Amino acid sequence: MKSNILTLFFLLLFSFAILAQDNDKDKKEDKNPFKSETFDGLKFRCVGPAATSGRVVDFAVNPNDITEYYVAVACGNVWKTTNSGTTWDPIFDKYGSHSIGCVSLDPNNSNVVYVGTGENNSQRSVSWGDGLYRSEDGGKSFKNIGLKKSEHIAKVLIDPRDSKVIYVAAQGPLWGPGGDRGLYKSTDYGTSWDSVLYISPNTGVTDVVMDPRNPDVLYAASYQRRRHVWTLINGGPEGAVYKSTDAGKTWNKLTSGLPSGDVGRIGLAISPVNPDYVYAIVEAANDGDGFYRSINRGASWEKMSDYKNVSAQYYSEIFCDPVDVNKVYALDTYSSITTDGGKTFERISTKGRHVDDHAFWINPNNTNHFMIGGDGGIYETFDAAKTFRFKENLPTLQFYRVSVDNFEPFYRVMGGTQDNNSMIGPSQTINEEGIVNADWIPLVGGDGYEAITDPSNPNIIYCEWQYGGLTRYDMQSGEQISIKPQERKDEAPYRWNWDTPLITSPHSNTRIYIAANKLFRSDDRGDSWQVISEDLTRQVDRNKLKIMDKVWSVDAVAKNASTSFYGNIVSLTESPLVEGLLYVGTDDGLVQVTEDGGKNWRKIEAFPGIPDMTYVSCLYASQHDANTVYATFDNHKRADFKPYILVSNDRGKSWKSIAGDLKEPQVIYTFVQDHIKKDLYFVGTEYGVFFTNNGGEKWIQLKGNLPTQAVRDLDIQKRENDLALATFGRGFYILDNYSALREVAEESLNKENYKLYPVKDALMFTKRSATFSGVGSSYYKADNPPFGAAFTYYIKEVPKTLKQQRQEKEKELIKKNEPVPYPSFEDLRKEDDEQKSFLLFTIYDAAGNVVRKLKTNVAAGLNRFTWDLRYASTNPIKKATDENPSGYPVMPGKYKVTMSISSNGVLKEVAGPVVFEAKVLNNVTLPAGDRSELAAFQKKVGELNSAVNAAIQVSSNLKDKVGIIKTALKQTDDAPQSLTDEANRIFDENLALYRKLVDDEVISSRNEPVYPSISARVGEVVGGMWSTTSAPTESYKQNYQIASEEFKPILERLKRLVEVDLKNLENEMDKLNSPWTPGRVPDWKD
Repeated sequence: MKSNILTLFFLLLFSFAILAQDNDKDKKEDKNPFKSETFDGLKFRCVGPAATSGRVVDFAVNPNDITEYYVAVACGNVWKTTNSGTTWDPIFDKYGSHSIGCVSLDPNNSNVVYVGTGENNSQRSVSWGDGLYRSEDGGKSFKNIGLKKSEHIAKVLIDPRDSKVIYVAAQGPLWGPGGDRGLYKSTDYGTSWDSVLYISPNTGVTDVVMDPRNPDVLYAASYQRRRHVWTLINGGPEGAVYKSTDAGKTWNKLTSGLPSGDVGRIGLAISPVNPDYVYAIVEAANDGDGFYRSINRGASWEKMSDYKNVSAQYYSEIFCDPVDVNKVYALDTYSSITTDGGKTFERISTKGRHVDDHAFWINPNNTNHFMIGGDGGIYETFDAAKTFRFKENLPTLQFYRVSVDNFEPFYRVMGGTQDNNSMIGPSQTINEEGIVNADWIPLVGGDGYEAITDPSNPNIIYCEWQYGGLTRYDMQSGEQISIKPQERKDEAPYRWNWDTPLITSPHSNTRIYIAANKLFRSDDRGDSWQVISEDLTRQVDRNKLKIMDKVWSVDAVAKNASTSFYGNIVSLTESPLVEGLLYVGTDDGLVQVTEDGGKNWRKIEAFPGIPDMTYVSCLYASQHDANTVYATFDNHKRADFKPYILVSNDRGKSWKSIAGDLKEPQVIYTFVQDHIKKDLYFVGTEYGVFFTNNGGEKWIQLKGNLPTQAVRDLDIQKRENDLALATFGRGFYILDNYSALREVAEESLNKENYKLYPVKDALMFTKRSATFSGVGSSYYKADNPPFGAAFTYYIKEVPKTLKQQRQEKEKELIKKNEPVPYPSFEDLRKEDDEQKSFLLFTIYDAAGNVVRKLKTNVAAGLNRFTWDLRYASTNPIKKATDENPSGYPVMPGKYKVTMSISSNGVLKEVAGPVVFEAKVLNNVTLPAGDRSELAAFQKKVGELNSAVNAAIQVSSNLKDKVGIIKTALKQTDDAPQSLTDEANRIFDENLALYRKLVDDEVISSRNEPVYPSISARVGEVVGGMWSTTSAPTESYKQNYQIASEEFKPILERLKRLVEVDLKNLENEMDKLNSPWTPGRVPDWKD
């Protein structure tokens, strides 16, 4: 027995030793700088728009303060307002899901917020979640509290008597069986969960309501559904309504008056006026659809009418009025109201409002006031839907696609959205405020997809809407013409995907390709088309495929609804190096290749590591090698969330995975390759953007400023080296100038302590100011990139302070169980007095003269710092600061920059020089003829302005100082009157000078015209020259001349007052031992 115990003891010791080694290994690996955190300094920039918003699925309004509420966005995270939507805060950006099903507040504590992740609709573009989250601080932080495999949470209820009791309606996985599915209950704030209503692996719970009189009484709707690429089945025999009267311990299936057989999605509502009234909107086969009511707590039901949702998988939510028991709101494509218990319905107005509604809140104290959330965002009415106010400051658009053009001076970004048009807008503007909603132009309505410009004419844009809708849009006139290919005589109908692939040929600016189940080519911008392939799909009959382990009847609930026709082309690319080398990918897992423009096709049916018939989400022909093509595959609609990405180096004959260390659930939607470095790739996934610069061996996620978000498409603007993102819930994002990623490598990051990357040439222009500065806090503005020359740099580690170094040594001693010595006071003094480390960027002109020194904090990793192409400000310095105030613009031309680091008071140059150029934008109608003369004038104006401001400050200080001196002289018993007279003389003369410098208030205060002061003349010139690059006007020159002439004698008199007269006065006061006054050093002897 003893030997067994010893053996166990040594085994445990050995295990702990191994674990310790593993932990040490992990720590060492964490020090490797080739990881995501290193690149957080490369910031993505949201460019909007918010002219429309993405799908809103739920509201949670604080009952104690209705100006504070939370908004759940289908794929755009969670937002909070504390001022009725005047401003918003995204509060759920860094958690495990962007897809949201519902948001709820604890009725006993409005700071407790529950977020159920995973959109609770079953439509084709829905994303999934990772369980339930709770915040206890009003959304400042969240914690996942379980049900991580639920994927789609429909509703969360909290028992008003006991906040520990929580009910969660979990629809469960949409694309496969199992998971956390059904109704769950927690009695310990979500620490543990019980499945209190479980039906089967294919059926979850889509709604639950609670009797407000007795929260132990619950009604729940079960929901059997399944979606795949090829189909939707939105109901089955397991759909029903259940009731519990014992807080979920037992349940009764309610059948009296409700449809039987295959039942689809059900929406429930219980009247707060009379909870005996329970309403249900039911989707069912065999004419069972309709609006049902029970007036006896569910014991029996009456079908009040045939009213049903247009598409129950997308809606099926109803809300009872808080005052009228017979009034119910039904959300739908066109939402409706019944005022007679469901017998008749009247549409809610959509005047000035988007259709497709999913969220609703009504003010319990004023039922004319309610909010509707839907595919277009949030709409609020105060007059019972006669008019609506749109919240046009919520940038949550769902973009399927993105492309960029070569527009000058700033390229444009364009793409199609989920049900909110295709749009085009600038990547930046010259406006001080940035990019506003008015900068965006709708191109075509509906669900938009690809929007791409003619490579030679940016006024011609090809725009899509669902199922192959295609127009040629004229940006100059706003005209558009449909150019969608049409079936030839007696030809079978084409099968278009909802998201149809479209490309322009890199070999001809007038050539475009579009694909259905066949590939089409136009050589005349869509005026005519050639069919250059036969059907390139597997031609599978989707109605013979099994769903939930069986083949379903044609009468199945919503069979194939809201689903693309199966068997079509979904990805398309042409080699930029070989004309006519085309690849197409299909929704049923094929890649087809033609090397002769469509005359002959080669079919590829199987791929290593890829499940059969997996959707080919993206194909990308290499920009560097004619034989190389990349393919990504998306199998999430078969409950497979693995990342699949392959490369072929022989035109598709063989393939290998380059997924590297990408892991589930990073489903890949899109791929692009850098146009300069062949091994630098980017992919857009369900949860963000990754890059690799070693051909796929290691992938790094780029997170800077990018919320947890699905990235459906990517495009590269080659001129600017920018990466553009189409997010599916937060609009367009741009990573400005990613070129540093070409030079980054694991070896160099480990070896180099400091690095300054090539600097992109900087555009010089004057920002248009005050464009939208007075339009209120709700006006949406997206950021321009920082103006000027952006310096991208790398720092391996931040220098450790003396205190940090001591503390590390102490930790090591503690680990070794050795005594820790107390530091000497001299060492502690050094720690306390140590200067903070900082970076210093020094900019030189072509002649080697220092133009600017810029100071910033030290941060590890890749970061950016921007010089605004201006000299340092010459304004007087009134307080110590680390800011870098700027003056007038520098000259265009060549510059170089170095980077230095100050550590423990020692400044050392560590990187550079790097050369770059400042280039004039040339957007000025009347530019200065001689830029050097302009710069010289600005320089001398700046110097005069600095001197005048300094003189004003000196005069102001002198006024205060003399006032104090006069008080001190009163306190000096033996002070002669002559000293007071002298003080008064200095005061009066200084006041006269101050009036000439600033303003003669004797006249101006009486609203009479005043001769211009010196500062007014200089201010007129400074203000005018600050915002122009035109030559100075004659008026400016005259004002400068007059101000200079008038200022010179004033400055001399002011100097005499301060340096001679005041000094003499203070000397006399010292002799008399007058009380101390500012500026005098006390004279004391023992």
